[in-house]
Amino acid sequence: MSSAFSGGSRRAFCPLRSPPPAARHLLRSRVRSISRKRTSDSRNPSSLQPGDFLLLGGARVSAEKVVVIGQGYVGLPLAIRAVEAGFDVVGLDVDADRVKRLASGESFVEDIAADRLGRALGSGRYLPSTEYADAAGFDVCVITVPTPLRDGTPDLSYVEQAGNGVGPYVRRGCTVVLESTTYPGTTEELLRPLLESASGLRAPGDFHLGYSPERIDPGNPTWRLENTPKVVSGVDLASLERVDGFYRRIVARTVPVSSTRVAELTKLIENTFRQVNLGLINELTMLSHHLGIDVWQAIDAAETKPFGFMPFRPGPGVGGHCLPIDPCYLSWQVKRRLGRQFRFIELANDVNHAMPEHVTQRIMAGLNRTGRAVSGARLLMLGLAYKRNTGDMRDSPAVDVARRLCDLGADVRAVEPYAEPYHIPAGVLVVPLTEQEVDAADAVVVTTDHDVFDYDMVARRARYVFDARNRCSGPAVERL
Repeated sequence: MSSAFSGGSRRAFCPLRSPPPAARHLLRSRVRSISRKRTSDSRNPSSLQPGDFLLLGGARVSAEKVVVIGQGYVGLPLAIRAVEAGFDVVGLDVDADRVKRLASGESFVEDIAADRLGRALGSGRYLPSTEYADAAGFDVCVITVPTPLRDGTPDLSYVEQAGNGVGPYVRRGCTVVLESTTYPGTTEELLRPLLESASGLRAPGDFHLGYSPERIDPGNPTWRLENTPKVVSGVDLASLERVDGFYRRIVARTVPVSSTRVAELTKLIENTFRQVNLGLINELTMLSHHLGIDVWQAIDAAETKPFGFMPFRPGPGVGGHCLPIDPCYLSWQVKRRLGRQFRFIELANDVNHAMPEHVTQRIMAGLNRTGRAVSGARLLMLGLAYKRNTGDMRDSPAVDVARRLCDLGADVRAVEPYAEPYHIPAGVLVVPLTEQEVDAADAVVVTTDHDVFDYDMVARRARYVFDARNRCSGPAVERL
């Protein structure tokens, strides 16, 4: 796949077709009006019936066939929720094995249980596919493909591939929405020209185009797709109305904003906020260790303040698709467009990327105090996923720690009840959490705090525990 940002050449961006100032003022006024209406009159998605029409600003909004490009942690929950809301859904993915597993009723995303996927398939309204031809005749297409970094530069090749693939099937009146996290301007500068070139149509005018940042939090039992507020936008008011109308059928509340750039920046603000604050607390944790201060106790005490404070807790680093990547999109664009550095992001990245090495060094020092060198030591790691109660190992700092320990000659074993075997790094043996494994380990390392682990047993039987998640207590436990 080619990328607009790979190699030494870059795609020339099309000039942004911005509305005149008077039109922009009118659009913002209409958006504020829509927002107030949503707040006072939000509808429960479970009460909506298949084929329901929604009235929005005088426009009759209806869509029956939905295409979701990308069937991973973001796209699959969206596709299944759309089926439950009454749409006919085609779930497109370039991974033939993934599509085959979905078609057989096997879910690889914790948020979508096998029985829920089975009901969607049994309804006859969910079709997993690798063929773009199955997108023909769609009313709404949502693009939820990855947007990784390559050597610090945004790689939008998956977005390009999706735009080129679905472009020939864009027809008058249809709606295309980008959900992939990216820098402000991608929807209008990159995706729109691809769709227009492939279809011969224009947006706005012939078809509708918008952006709605994903807010999926894998493994979160409280905030799910359907009850998390959804930011929506469009390249014009008609597009905004269509995008808003679609999501109102599947989520409890939408939050309209005045442009796709505002929506794109919204996602980056959310993740940059977390990245910067985690960088702050991680650096404070390293310094507190040298100062001999219990940072965990200090955070718990600070949390008692009922105003002006939000707790962030340290860990072995940051992982997933969002935190290690998304803020870099913003700093990259600031440097490219303004020639300036986004110093907070770059500093937070430096601190957070250094955490796996810091954890490794702390484990080595702890082993030395017990009279054991890391080379040849038998280590038992609890958790390899980047966050608790999921198998998501994308950019997991626990995996980084495991690889570092293996490189130092340690015999690394891991307890990871959620991740699939082919995601486990080479050299790491997956074992169950048993008393025998704990007894045989020179050190137990808590890197991902899955709730299924028996932390009391670990603290009671292990000869040394390095706990990067503050789940164990006892004389043999050292906390990050």
